[in-house]
Amino acid sequence: MKRLKIIGLVLLVVLVGLQFFPTGANHSTTIPSTDFVKTYKAPEDIAQMLQTSCYNCHSNNTEYPWYSRVQPAGWLLENHINKGKEELNLSEFGSYSGRRQQSKLTSMISQIEDDKMPLAPYTFIHREARLSKEKKKTLLDYLKTLQE
Repeated sequence: MKRLKIIGLVLLVVLVGLQFFPTGANHSTTIPSTDFVKTYKAPEDIAQMLQTSCYNCHSNNTEYPWYSRVQPAGWLLENHINKGKEELNLSEFGSYSGRRQQSKLTSMISQIEDDKMPLAPYTFIHREARLSKEKKKTLLDYLKTLQE
């Protein structure tokens, strides 16, 4: 029993100690001219869908949930955001070459059609990010108009 108390105390100290190592912030106060919405002058409904369903992981402006300040959950979330931005950064979309933009558009369409994006674990917590059939069709139709 004494051993369990010691293990529990050590785990508690470690968990509390982790809280002193916060994650970096992926939050910008400006929307650059290279942002997807500005680059393509997206209609308001499309911009809203992208903001709600894509921008938290795929832009330079993440709206962090409360649990992002609790480690190690914050580190896992930050890692996920960094990987998402490496794959596609909607804040920098306009700076991509024309060929890369077309490739990313094709990938976006494919992943939305295949229900791979937005990710199921993300929409489980962020229900507002779910795309209804109508919204999905509207977004896909719009993205397809951007393909050359």
